[in-house]
Amino acid sequence: MHIGAKYFMPLAILCMAPYGSSAQQEIHGFEYPIVVADREIASRTEDRVPLSPDDGLSVIAAALEYSARLSKRDCSHLVHTIYVRAGFPYSYARSSDLYIGTDEFQRVTHPQPGDLVVWRGHVGIVVNPAQHFFYSAMRSGAGTDTYDEPYWKRRGPVRFYRYIKTSRTSPRNRFVTTGEHE
Repeated sequence: MHIGAKYFMPLAILCMAPYGSSAQQEIHGFEYPIVVADREIASRTEDRVPLSPDDGLSVIAAALEYSARLSKRDCSHLVHTIYVRAGFPYSYARSSDLYIGTDEFQRVTHPQPGDLVVWRGHVGIVVNPAQHFFYSAMRSGAGTDTYDEPYWKRRGPVRFYRYIKTSRTSPRNRFVTTGEHE
């Protein structure tokens, strides 16, 4: 069930509606907690903290702003560009490298909007974990799909990763809608 780029913005707005800025989200009676391991990472290294739900929405906003312009890129370049535009830069990595794990991302079991959804050979950005929607480069261009579709299940086990902010991640680099385009 691939949804094209022209439907991405209205879908993303509807999908994100249940999300606020609290550390715990309740959707359809099920709570989505921030993973305890993420808190442990934050307490061990003060200058490294996982992306907050609000930060994740900034990633989604960057995807919304640039979705039409980014549609010709492959999945890993698309995701990388969106994160950079949102103010969360990382060293470019192929989807297969992201699947194995990188220093800039922490694996999580309960995704939130803005997290990576990764298979061996493909990567996207979680839009709504309750409905399993993600955004990525597809065969027909950038768009959304659900990661529990048979096509994606055949790709093998899915992993979720959350960006880890460091003291180098400056708030002034955060995504801002300026109306300017490259």
